[in-house]
Amino acid sequence: MTTELWRRGAIELAGMIARREVSSAEVIEAHLQRIDAVNPALNAIVRVLDVEARAGAVAADRAVAAGAELGPLHGVPITVKENIDLAGTPTTNSLVALAEAVVPIDAPVVSRMRAAGAIPIGRTNLPDLGLRVATESSLHGITRNPWNAALTAGGSSGGEASSLASGMSPIGLGNDLGGSLRNPAHCCGIASIKPSTGVVPSASVLPPENEPLMFQLMGVEGVMARRVADVRSGLLAVAGPDVRARRPTP
Repeated sequence: MTTELWRRGAIELAGMIARREVSSAEVIEAHLQRIDAVNPALNAIVRVLDVEARAGAVAADRAVAAGAELGPLHGVPITVKENIDLAGTPTTNSLVALAEAVVPIDAPVVSRMRAAGAIPIGRTNLPDLGLRVATESSLHGITRNPWNAALTAGGSSGGEASSLASGMSPIGLGNDLGGSLRNPAHCCGIASIKPSTGVVPSASVLPPENEPLMFQLMGVEGVMARRVADVRSGLLAVAGPDVRARRPTP
């Protein structure tokens, strides 16, 4: 059964873990095996967090055994686009110049997904600065569409879309200025939504402190998944005011 866990949705996996039908460790291993199997051809995940994810799974399974209160995504792996801060890893924006730009704290969306019980398993590719509708990075190279390598995975959250569609992750975090959640979701056949500006907080430790006006008015953080119900669950987890937000929450 564990070899097929990568086919299941995020909410479904969280329920199975909570009911002790499967362990978080088994879920994480199934997805790590899937990454090993398909990512070399797709180049969707550019940094695998195997050590951290396995440690997170051990902690998640201990919480289940202790009867602790569990979040809606407890023990479930997630992937995070590489222009969103994830503590201890570089927020590269797919630029060679930022290849070692390791951040000390999570972005609000990452910390909230962790609070919901999710476990980061990998960082995903994007075009340079996220400013293209195809995912070709000067740092990491091209991400392929998992259905047809001759077609684009879309952008700029193309690494997320490709990793989700191919089963390397059940749910992930991306962002959208002019279509960067919606375009790759369409190209790879998964689900996403662009939230209204300010619904989901955005913050980074990297400059600029004040974003250009276009980004303030149009840029949003968001959730991607294979299933609409998982997008809804993820959006509920990350939405709401945050003191670090660059833009006010309505």
